[in-house]
Amino acid sequence: MREFSVPAMVEVPDSANLTDAPFTRAAEEPGRIVLRRRSGSAWSAVTAAEFAAEAAAVAKGLVAAGVEPGDRVALLSRTRYEWTLLDYAIWTAGAVAVPIYETSSAEQIEWITGDSGAKALFAETDAHLALVAQVRDRLPGLAHVWGIDAGGVAEVTGLGKDVTDAAISERRRSRTAADVATLVYTSGTTGRPKGCEITHGNLVRTARNAVQGAISEIAVDGSSTLLFLPLAHVFARLIEVATIEGGIVLGHSDIPSLLPDLASFRPTFLLAVPRVFEKVYNGAEQKADADGKGKIFRTAADTAIAYSRALDSGGPGLGLKLKHKAFDVLVYGKLRAAVGGRVEYAVSGGAALGERLGHFFRGVGITILEGYGLTETTAPATVNRPTAIRIGTVGKPIPGVDVRIAEDGEVLVRGVNVLRGYWNNEAATKEALEDGWFHTGDLGALDADGFLKITGRKKEILVTAAGKNVAPAPLEDRLRAHPLISQCLVVGDGRKFISALVTLDEEALGPWKERHGKPAAMSVDELRRDPDIVAEIDGAVAAANSSVSHAEAIKKYVILGVDFTEEAGHMTPSLKVKRNVVMKDFADEIESLYTA
Repeated sequence: MREFSVPAMVEVPDSANLTDAPFTRAAEEPGRIVLRRRSGSAWSAVTAAEFAAEAAAVAKGLVAAGVEPGDRVALLSRTRYEWTLLDYAIWTAGAVAVPIYETSSAEQIEWITGDSGAKALFAETDAHLALVAQVRDRLPGLAHVWGIDAGGVAEVTGLGKDVTDAAISERRRSRTAADVATLVYTSGTTGRPKGCEITHGNLVRTARNAVQGAISEIAVDGSSTLLFLPLAHVFARLIEVATIEGGIVLGHSDIPSLLPDLASFRPTFLLAVPRVFEKVYNGAEQKADADGKGKIFRTAADTAIAYSRALDSGGPGLGLKLKHKAFDVLVYGKLRAAVGGRVEYAVSGGAALGERLGHFFRGVGITILEGYGLTETTAPATVNRPTAIRIGTVGKPIPGVDVRIAEDGEVLVRGVNVLRGYWNNEAATKEALEDGWFHTGDLGALDADGFLKITGRKKEILVTAAGKNVAPAPLEDRLRAHPLISQCLVVGDGRKFISALVTLDEEALGPWKERHGKPAAMSVDELRRDPDIVAEIDGAVAAANSSVSHAEAIKKYVILGVDFTEEAGHMTPSLKVKRNVVMKDFADEIESLYTA
């Protein structure tokens, strides 16, 4: 057993809450720019005083609408300025914010809203409002639904004209570090997402220790970032809080608008998942190929990687320095310009970043600081620092966090970042927080200097290259419900999208062949290519996908010519699929789904 601890660098009193930073800054530095809000193709500055006043005005409306301290208010939206405003308005009213992914299905919206007991919900678009309408009659506790694009924020603000400043001050001061600030739902192996109780103390202490302690070199005066990850994800949420806590200028964007927004906003650092960095690299390579400069780009990439590796082993020699300098003019400078021209650092989380990609970007001039964490650890548990980086690892524990490797190799975490528990789920809380340590379900190793390397996954949760957590069990259960399907295995850990292996039920195939006029002698291997069978499985996959978001949906599948059996070692005696064995035996079929 190995353990590594880093003491907290920033102490936070038990009376603290998330509203302290914006309202204190508004009083002490009212004219300081804290956010930039997109206004057409330009960005308009939002001062500390303006943001605090907006948040207080919306909070007054929530109070007037009957939202009490501790009540839950859901947010269903993409990342935008209004999300941050509503987050802080909800906290100012003493309530609990419940994020919902913008891509969620009606079934997922119903579960999260119902399980959390949300009294009110903000939905971004008319399409979101339509999804909420489908399930609202099954949500008796949901008293209010407001549409953001339909003027809902202004409507709520208008409700609060009779609520006094003193009442709002009392409300926001009623919350302490121990109180729940947000319920962030995360996928579980049983299929139903669990609500992680993240407290005011979790967010404030983690943000201050991460920003002022772990990556203080990034959070300097004049720092800014453009947030484009979903704010329903705990990683983006922690960054939102960290910018407000640290006085870092925050802007909001999304993937479709990202490139022009980066060029105009010009952030000093970025937060992203590995898939974004993969897209930047692949896009640059494809553009070079289209321009007939593919060979130059690949040589430049190899030079950047070699240069970065040399930084860890005595430094680059004169020849490598000269090559690197030449490619900086030809290639690297253009890549930096594509992200605004001022980015020196980027923080990556949510999934594993390849070592080669890490070296490439550092060689280009953008150092990616890879970190590790979960929803239950308020995002970061470990991170590489500008002054202590080891590419290929996820860094050292952030200040205030202890990491331990259990006897079976599982990564355990304890500290300021660990959730209070799971909402309405004492059994899951007791299991996950055994002996005061959070059991991550991931396997890892700590070196002597405290750098953590993730080596595998103990629990069956897939994390795509874009950082989306996907529980395979619900999809597999729905697919197996189809009469022609015997077994299936959903895959996609570390991949661009979710796929599946499907096997056919031989007993069901006999009657099916007879009904469809197929020769009785047709084998499973022949049938798996039959257009009518493919159409049946297409329908089953579509039905399963209807219960999840787009990011969790199965994009491709392959029908195997054999079934999973206990005799072949693919099933346990209790007929559970041995995931690792199947993935090993059908590695070629899985690979073909991503390379075809």
